Parts: sequence; structure tokens; C-alpha cells
Amino acid sequence: MTVRTRVAPSPTGDPHVGTAYIALFNLAFARQHGGQFILRIEDTDQTRSTDESEQAILDSLRWLGLEWDEGPDVGGEYGPYRQSERKDMYKDFAMRLVEEGTAFLCFRTAEELDELRESRKAEGKHTALKQSDLELPQAEVERRMAEGMPYVVRMKVPEEGVCVIDDMLRGPIELDWGQVDAQILLKSDGMPTYHLANVVDDHLMKITHVIRGEEWINSAPKHKLLYQYFGWDMPQLCHMPLLRNPDKSKLSKRKNPTSILYYQRMGYLPEALLNYLGRMGWSMPDEREKFNRDEMFASFDIQRVSLGGPVFDQEKLSWLNGLWIREELTTEQFAEQMQKWALNPEYLMQIIPLIQPRVEKFSDVAPLAGFFLSGMLPISAADFEHKKLDSEQVQRILQFSVWHLDQQRHWDRDTLFAELKGLADGMELKIRDFLFPLFVAIAGTSQSVSVVDAMSILGPDMTRARLRHALEIAGAPSKKATKRLEKEYRALSA
Repeated sequence: MTVRTRVAPSPTGDPHVGTAYIALFNLAFARQHGGQFILRIEDTDQTRSTDESEQAILDSLRWLGLEWDEGPDVGGEYGPYRQSERKDMYKDFAMRLVEEGTAFLCFRTAEELDELRESRKAEGKHTALKQSDLELPQAEVERRMAEGMPYVVRMKVPEEGVCVIDDMLRGPIELDWGQVDAQILLKSDGMPTYHLANVVDDHLMKITHVIRGEEWINSAPKHKLLYQYFGWDMPQLCHMPLLRNPDKSKLSKRKNPTSILYYQRMGYLPEALLNYLGRMGWSMPDEREKFNRDEMFASFDIQRVSLGGPVFDQEKLSWLNGLWIREELTTEQFAEQMQKWALNPEYLMQIIPLIQPRVEKFSDVAPLAGFFLSGMLPISAADFEHKKLDSEQVQRILQFSVWHLDQQRHWDRDTLFAELKGLADGMELKIRDFLFPLFVAIAGTSQSVSVVDAMSILGPDMTRARLRHALEIAGAPSKKATKRLEKEYRALSA
């Protein structure tokens, strides 16, 4: 048997360090066994998936030194490797289950589903809906079908009992069928859900081992049942521990920058970041902290993974990156890496047109362009003082901007200005006043080049990180205030 592993990110945002973490361990396992590693793009969410995000995933994983044997850009025997290009196939598999009686057409409306859940909740039952809750009389199904009402395809699941999942790290895991709902397999737009596409693709691509995050443990019974329904052998499952913030909460961009591009923009070496990800829940046999990718692959043993939640600590990462810079780079290599990171022509040619009109002598360049070559800026609460904005208004602008830009999929100057102008208008603020806190957050001062141009050049990862940093400095709102702001922002966005 040839070992085949995969990573299957969704192209719906910035490439996540968690994706790189899972990809690294899948690649290490495949290489340890002389196997193959596959990259698959799970773009079933057509409303949020973008080509830009897919390209960022490919570029960032390659930057880290993670290479795949098969994928959307390199091809392979089992393509296509984008789920959107396999759409028609999934419907055939879903309807096969309907014909065999292991799935059914569900015409329930959103209102009916809410009523059913509330009814189960009132009776003290699990809110997971089963086929016995959802199925309609045949005459009603035919009526809704004749009227052209939308429907989804759902799988049938046991009403009670226990499902046992065999995990490579955890051994047998028992999960209650009562908490598993009749999962949607095919959405009303004809696109598959993750669960159907995942199982079908893993089978057709001959995946032998599924190494993924532990957040998928609760979905494992659905996947096991689908393999049984189709009569296929199930890959071996291995659920890796989740990356954690220093406070032990799940790693999230609200507490820790999670974009691979952020760490690239900050000036971390790819070898150091990959080294650090390799230490997340795993260790070399000799316990040394600094090692390269090939050394990890040569010594890799999946059983050395610890189930304790590994903490992603930026200070520790910076320390390790410092070791790499000092111990692995000669003076000439340091200069080369520095030039490649910040002084490359492609990056400089974006900055120069903005600063050249303001320059009288070359010694003016560093003060004007320094923030383009920096990480988090040394700003203080006093920097946000403004004659027309009080501290609460500043917090409101920064918080609304963070939420708004988190949803922004296309990152160019004109789109950013239009979005921020619309937000300012909705908040009934002059654009000049609205942009003041953003100038401070992004450039460290209001006396700078166009903040929208700067945001476009810095990119979404660094921009969002600086805005979150600025919000903390300016005084992040309390939980109660945040809930009030969320309500206000939703109303404004609507």
C-alpha cells in the first residue's frame, strides 16, 4: 500500500498557520513512509471562495518549503483538485444514497427547522435533528416537489447508540449518535457540503491516512457512516491537537495573528516558522529545539505527537527565528535576505511613487517609508487624541474597520477606499475624521502618505494586525460594549 495523505484548505481568506501546521505533519508522515502528499482545494463555499485566496495558499505553503506531489497547479492522476470542478460528480453520489434509502430529500424550510429544534429543546432532548423529525409524508414531498420548492439531500443517521472511532493517537473514541444530526450532503444550489465532498474525494484520490485537526472529531461518525453506506474502506484517522493562544484558547486572529502572510511580512525566515510549527505538539528524539525540514522528516514518528494543546507563542517564535538568523546566515546571506524581504524592486516600486513627491533629500526617505518596513508600530493612546473624536468614537472606528476589513475579499486601493467611505458615511462621519485613527494605526502618524494606498501595499494580513494592535492601545471595548457595538455594526451593514 502506498501511503497517501492530503491537506484540503478552503480559499476563503488569508492562508492560516493552522493549515501549514496540518500540511507539515501530513507531508512528514507521507515522506516517512515513502508516500505521496496531495493538496486539494475545498471551494464548495462559492460565495466566499476567491482565486486570490487560493493563490495565496499556494504561494505561502511553497514559501514555507511545503511541496505537494499532486494538486490544482501541478496536476496528477486523480484530478481535478478543486471541488468546484467536480460538482456534478457529487450529486450523482448523493442521489445514489437516496435511491439506496440511506439518504433522503429534505424540503423543510428554515422556519420549520427552527421550530423543530425549539421543540426538541423544550422536551430536554438533543437539538440534533434526525430523519424521523425531518421526513414529510410522501404526498407532501410530491406537492413541494411539484411547486419547485428548494430541497437538500440529508443522510440518515442512527437515532441512538454509540459510534466508535479508531484514532491513531487517541485509540478508540466513543461518540453518542444522539448528538449527530441528519447531515446535509447536497445543498439546494447543487453544491456538496464538506462532509460528502471530503469522503468522496478521499476515496477517489486513494487517501490512506487523514491527519487533521481535533475539531473534526465530532464529524467523524458522519464520515464513518458515509464510508459504510458507499461500501468503501475508511482511511486511518489521526486528529492532531489544536494550536492554542498563550491563554490556552483556540488560536484565533483576534488574539494572535494567524495569517502565514503576516509572518512573511514581519520578516520571519520560512525555515524558522516551519521549524516552530514542527515543534507544535511534537519533538525530535534528542529534544533539540532547532531543526530543519529534512531533519524532521528523517526522524518523524507520528506517535511522538503530544495531545496537550500546543501554544503558539510569538515571543518563542521570534527567539527561534533569531537563532536561525544568527546561526544560519552569513553576513552576505543576511544582506541578501534583507534585500529580498524589504528592498526588492517590486515592493519598492509600490512605495516610491507615494513618497517621492514629499522628499527633498534622500535622508527624508526613512522617516516617510519606515512604517512600510516595520512590524507593530510603537504607538500610544495619546497618539489617537483628536479635536473632533473622543476615545469612544476612536474605538468605534477601529472596531468597525476591523470587522469590515475582515470580510473584505478583494484587496486593492479603490475597493478599500469605497468600502471605508461607505462605512464612514454609515457612521455619519466625514471621511477625513474617520481616517484619522486608521492613519495612526497603519503609519504611526496622521502626517503620512495616503493611508488607503499604504493599506493596499502592506496587504490584508499586516493591515488587520496593525488595526487590532491599535484597538488594544486605544482601549479595546469591554465585552458588554463589544456586544452593543456588534449589534450596531450589523444594523449599519444591513
